[in-house]
Amino acid sequence: MRERIGQRPFELIALGVAATIATHASHLPLWLTFGAAGAISMRAWLRRRSAKPVPAWLRLPAAALLLFAVIEQFGTVFGREPGSVLGCGLLALKLLETEHARDARVAVGFAGFVLMSALLFEQSLAFTLGVSLILIVLLAALVALQPAPIETARPLRAELRLATRLLAAALPFAVLAFLLIPRLGSPLWGAPGRDMEARTGLSERMQPGAIGELLLDDTPAMRVSFDGVPPPPSQRYFRAIVLWDFDGATWTRERRDGFLRPESAQAAGAPLNYTITLEPTDRRWLPALDMPLAAPGGAHFGADRVLIADDLISQPREYRMRSATVYKLAPELTAKERERALALPDGFDPRSRAMALRWRNANDESGVIRSALDLFHASFTYSLDVPPLARDSVDDFLFSTRKGFCEHYASAFVVLMRAAGIPARVVTGYQGGWWNDSSGYLLVRNSDAHAWAEVWREGRGWVRVDPTAAVSPARIELGAAAANDASAWSQSVWLRALRNEFDFANGLWTRTIIRFDALRQKSMLTPFGVDSANQGDLLLAFSIALGVFLLAATLWAMRDVARTSDDALDLAWTRFARRLADAGVARKPGEGPLDFLSRARRALPASANALGELVQNYVALRYGAIEPAPERVRAFTRAVRNFRVSTRVS
Repeated sequence: MRERIGQRPFELIALGVAATIATHASHLPLWLTFGAAGAISMRAWLRRRSAKPVPAWLRLPAAALLLFAVIEQFGTVFGREPGSVLGCGLLALKLLETEHARDARVAVGFAGFVLMSALLFEQSLAFTLGVSLILIVLLAALVALQPAPIETARPLRAELRLATRLLAAALPFAVLAFLLIPRLGSPLWGAPGRDMEARTGLSERMQPGAIGELLLDDTPAMRVSFDGVPPPPSQRYFRAIVLWDFDGATWTRERRDGFLRPESAQAAGAPLNYTITLEPTDRRWLPALDMPLAAPGGAHFGADRVLIADDLISQPREYRMRSATVYKLAPELTAKERERALALPDGFDPRSRAMALRWRNANDESGVIRSALDLFHASFTYSLDVPPLARDSVDDFLFSTRKGFCEHYASAFVVLMRAAGIPARVVTGYQGGWWNDSSGYLLVRNSDAHAWAEVWREGRGWVRVDPTAAVSPARIELGAAAANDASAWSQSVWLRALRNEFDFANGLWTRTIIRFDALRQKSMLTPFGVDSANQGDLLLAFSIALGVFLLAATLWAMRDVARTSDDALDLAWTRFARRLADAGVARKPGEGPLDFLSRARRALPASANALGELVQNYVALRYGAIEPAPERVRAFTRAVRNFRVSTRVS
C-alpha cells in the first residue's frame, strides 16, 4: 500500500498551488477565483483532520463542469485566457486527490507549468521575481518529498535553502537557453480567445467619469528618450485617439471617416527626435508627442493625424519618432468635416447650448473660448471623486456638480464650442510624466492619461485647448500626482518617488529581457564573425556553451565529495578530522576512528579526554546496532563545533 505524504510536503504543495493560481488572478473569472480558493481551503482543512481525499465520483463531475463553464464563457479552450483558466481550475482539482508521492510530484509539475504560463500575461521585473519565489516554494515541496538520510524531518528553512540553491544552479542553463535557443518570429500564444481586451483603458469610447480608475493606475504606459533636451511639462502632450461623435453621454470614434482627408501637419519650430518604448496595450494606437510629423515603420497615420500600428501591440514596442510642438494642422476644413465637427445630438443639454449661443452673440470665436475657460477657472474644482451625471450630462456638470477631471472638462468644452458654431473635437492620450535625471528618460504612467480639446480656427487649423489647465494648472505643470488625491498611502509622495526610482530597473528589464526578440538574437554572434546567425549557428553555439557549463558543473561537484555529502554525521566527523589536521594530527588514509584517537591522544595530551569522548560518541553513532536518533546526531554536531584543541594540561 502506498504511504501518505507528510503534512509539511502537502502544505507546501497547497501553498504553491494557491500562489500559482493567484498569479492569474487578474484575468480569472470570479466564479473560478472563489471556487479554487474554496476547494484549496477545504482540502487543507480536511487534510489536517486526516480525512481521505475527495473521491473520484465528485472530482470527475467537477472537472466536466469546469470544462463546460470555460467553453460557455469563452467559446473555446484555446488561447491564453481560456487555456489559463482551464489550467488553474484543473490544478485546484488536482490538489483534491493529492495524497501520495506520485500525485504530489504530478501536482508540483503541473503547478510549475501553470505558473510559467502567467508570464504570458505579465512580464514585469517585480512579477517575474514573484514567480521565482513561488517556484522556490514548489521546489521546496519536492525537497520535502525526499526522505532524509538520517533526520526524520528537515527544518523548513533547510528545505527552502536547498530549493533556492537548486533554482540558482538552474539559472545558468536558463540564461543559455534564453539567449541561444532559436525563437519564433511571432508569439506562440496567438490563438483565439478573449485575449484582445485593451490593458490601458484608452479606447475609441470616452464617457465622462469612466477614466477615473485609470488615473489611479501607476503602472508604466511608456518610456520616452529624447535625443536632446526634453520639452517642458506644458508641451508634453502625447496624442493617441481623436473622438468626433457625441450621443449625449459618450464620445466615440465611429468608423465612418472615409470622407475625411488625411490631415497635413507643418512644423513651425524645430522638431524633436525621440524614442518611445510602449508597454503592451493589445490595441493599435501609438501615442506620439503632439504633433507627429512622420509615421514609424509598421504604422500609418489615421485621417485625423493619429498613429495606428499595423498589428496589435501585444508586446513592448519601441519606435522612433519626430514631432513638432509648434505646428499647423489641417489649415483647411471641408464642408463635411465642418459638419461632423459641429454635430450635437438633438434634445440634450439645452441650458449649455443656450449659454454658448449667448457667448457667441456677444463675442467672436476667441471670446467664446475665453468665456468657457474663465467659467471653468472661476467656479470649478478638479477632483476624481465625482457623482454620476444625469441624462443631460453637460448641463448637470456645468450647472450642478461643478467638479470633475479631464474627461468632464474636455467633453463640456467641446459641446460648448460646437453649440457656439466653433468646430471642435476631443483628443485623448497622455500628458506630463516623470523625468528620470539619472537615466535620461521620461516615464509616462497610465495615471498620466488625459483628455483635451482641439478647436478649428481659420488660417490656423486645429489648435489644442486644454480646459483642465484653466481649472488645475498643477495638473499640467506638475503632472497627475499633483492634482490627484494623494491622501491615500498608495499615492503618497515618498512611495511615488520610490516607484519612479525603481522604474530604472523596470526599463532595463524591458530593454534587455522583454524586448530580446528573434532579430536581436540573430545579431548576438556578430562578435564571433557571424553577421546574421541562423538556427544552426544558434544551436551549435548553445551546444558548445552547454557542454562547457556541464563540464564546469561536474568539476565543481567533484571538488570535495565530503563537503557535498548529505550525511550530517559524516559532515561533522569530517569537520572534526580537519580541525585536528590543523593542529598537526592529520588522519591517514584508511585509518579507523580508534587508531586515529590513539595517535591524537599521544600528540595532544591536553585534549585527550575531550578527544576520547568525541571519538567514542562517533563510533557509537556510526557503528551502533540501530540508526541514531536525529537529536543525538545534532548533539554530536554541536559538540564538534564547540571543540577546541587545548595546549595546556588540565
